[in-house]
Amino acid sequence: MRKALGITGLVLAGGQGRRMGSQDKGLLPLDGKPLIAWALERLSPQVDEILISANRNLSAYARWGYPVLPDLEPDGGPLYGVLRGLETAHHPLLACTPCDTPHIPADLAQRLRDALLLRENAVLAVAAWRGRVHRLCFLCRRSIVAQLRAFLEGGGRRVQEWQQTLVAVEVPFDDHSADPFINVNTPAILQNLQRPGGDLEGAAP
Repeated sequence: MRKALGITGLVLAGGQGRRMGSQDKGLLPLDGKPLIAWALERLSPQVDEILISANRNLSAYARWGYPVLPDLEPDGGPLYGVLRGLETAHHPLLACTPCDTPHIPADLAQRLRDALLLRENAVLAVAAWRGRVHRLCFLCRRSIVAQLRAFLEGGGRRVQEWQQTLVAVEVPFDDHSADPFINVNTPAILQNLQRPGGDLEGAAP
């Protein structure tokens, strides 16, 4: 039985997919499965609860059996999805990943949690790989929900700017030979990964 870690997992699938021709990225197939299926399969064993943030095709996302949360501001950016996740979560920690990041590490949530608890006063742990910070692969305390709401109400939108207002720790995953957080956010990346033997930078380690 999986050990309870006090973590809600949130998969962000609410983007507009502009670089994908405005297609709903989470439902695009990668090796016969929608991108979100890869993200859910990776994240769900690591957490105690799963939520999906989506603004289109809600019934399609609901097929996976998890709560689907539309943003109050669908065009406002991913932080509105994070806000809904924080408002809905039943656990004190929230682990977040985008739907187009299919190769997240199997120990992502645990390592982020351990790093967060080791840093005094930290409320956010963000994943990094060889100096590159992946801002939407993070774990935070649910207690920051009021701070995020105030940031958005004040006109803030950028994930990096929000995270820089918090006591945070960067967690390196440099033990992976390739970037496990690469986003499948263009048709070229998706096509390359679907080719037999495709070895794009960041393919599954």
